[in-house]
Amino acid sequence: MKKALLNLLRQTPDKPVALTPTATPPLLVPSAPSRRDFLQKSSLGGLSVGLLFDKLKSPFAVDQELEFTTQKVNRSAAPSDLKITDMRIANLVGVPFSSPIIRIDTNQGLVGWGEVRDGASPNYALMLKQRLLGKNPCNVEQLFKVIKQFGGHGRAAGGVCGVEMALWDLAGKAYNVPVYQMLGGKYRDQVRLYADTPEGGTYEEFATNMKKRTGKGYSFLKMDFGIGMLAGQKDMLVGANVWDITNQYNGKENKVGNYGMTKHPFTRIQVTKKGLDKLVEHVGKVRDIVGYDVPLAADHFGHFDVNTAIQIGKAMEPFRLAWLEDMVPWFYTDQWKQITNAIDTPTLTGEDIFLKEEFIKLIDNRAVDMIHPDLASSGGILETKKIGDYAEEAGVPMAMHFAGSPISMMANVHCAAATENFVALEHHGVDVDGWEDIVTGLKPIVDNGFVRVPDKPGLGVELNEEVAKKFLKKGGTWFAPTDVWNTRDSWDREWS
Repeated sequence: MKKALLNLLRQTPDKPVALTPTATPPLLVPSAPSRRDFLQKSSLGGLSVGLLFDKLKSPFAVDQELEFTTQKVNRSAAPSDLKITDMRIANLVGVPFSSPIIRIDTNQGLVGWGEVRDGASPNYALMLKQRLLGKNPCNVEQLFKVIKQFGGHGRAAGGVCGVEMALWDLAGKAYNVPVYQMLGGKYRDQVRLYADTPEGGTYEEFATNMKKRTGKGYSFLKMDFGIGMLAGQKDMLVGANVWDITNQYNGKENKVGNYGMTKHPFTRIQVTKKGLDKLVEHVGKVRDIVGYDVPLAADHFGHFDVNTAIQIGKAMEPFRLAWLEDMVPWFYTDQWKQITNAIDTPTLTGEDIFLKEEFIKLIDNRAVDMIHPDLASSGGILETKKIGDYAEEAGVPMAMHFAGSPISMMANVHCAAATENFVALEHHGVDVDGWEDIVTGLKPIVDNGFVRVPDKPGLGVELNEEVAKKFLKKGGTWFAPTDVWNTRDSWDREWS
């Protein structure tokens, strides 16, 4: 606007205009009237005439009046001219896992924050830099279509999704609106969290941990239980002695393979009646500790086939669990449908699915009762909203998986606020000291088990470098230059 007004003034003669009863100042000479002319003059006329006469008095008055008149205009960005100039990463650990933080810089000084999913390589994001430099970050969906071919299921989607978060942060800051507003507005002002609860060595310790959660206001809890807790006990499991089932993430390689990397149906592990009774006893005691006023979900059952999944599901029905999560891999649609049809406890999966198409298969086949995307794998903010909207039309609720820093949490919060069928968002960092201080702009982040949806532009938070540096991976660099990723080295078109 200032540029337009200065151009207008440049066309105005420096010499005073003699006004007579029959003379009209050049700016006010009427021409063939039109609706467009009227709108232009009605918006600029009063200001431009005022500036004209200020100019006649003093050349310094123009800048002073422009400064005063436009004092409430957002000068932080000119969205149409915004360009990406750099992308760098700092890899944080212990929040509660590894969380590579993305920083995207622009030609106007705006910075966008994103986050690669927990446990994923920072290179998943850095390889996208060459496809983003010089682009306008406000064209979020267009850029997402450019980079989404480089994502995949699980952690392989971490780079694409983290960049998408940062693009939305920049777009919101450029237009001076919160991200949820650009998604169509919000359904809620507060986003409900559900908290994982660490087990104790005894039920008394576990009860203490549970009370800490409810004492902080959490009204939705989740626990882990499964065949790992039966390992090494007499007559509890069939076929488990050839596997290392104590940790499904770090299973040892042996003669039959790696338990953690073997898909569930192929281990051929079964649970005996004695083993089922032990699981029932365990969950029953936990339910007594928690009570029935609080929803209690369950996860991490181990690697076994669909028949064992159904047996465990039926055994858990008296405890009215909120859901049974990831009992078999998400891509076994028919097996999920078998389990869902056989038991009364709700079934749920989805934290490793990339893009909406695979969620659509689960929803259309009525294979699960609920979906569970992780926004840092499912495609980012907009794609996750599309997933939620599709599920909502089919009457399927959406919970959201999350295990990262407050930056990724805010991306989840905006998406959850804008999606009608949202139920609850996971929070894995409840016990991490200093977690909330990693960012500024929203304090406290968690208040009695809920997060207030921020009304600040973009994601609504900024990285607190002083605190975040305390979480920097040992030997890591703090947003070091990434020029090695500036040059494109492949032909990306997916069609001929």
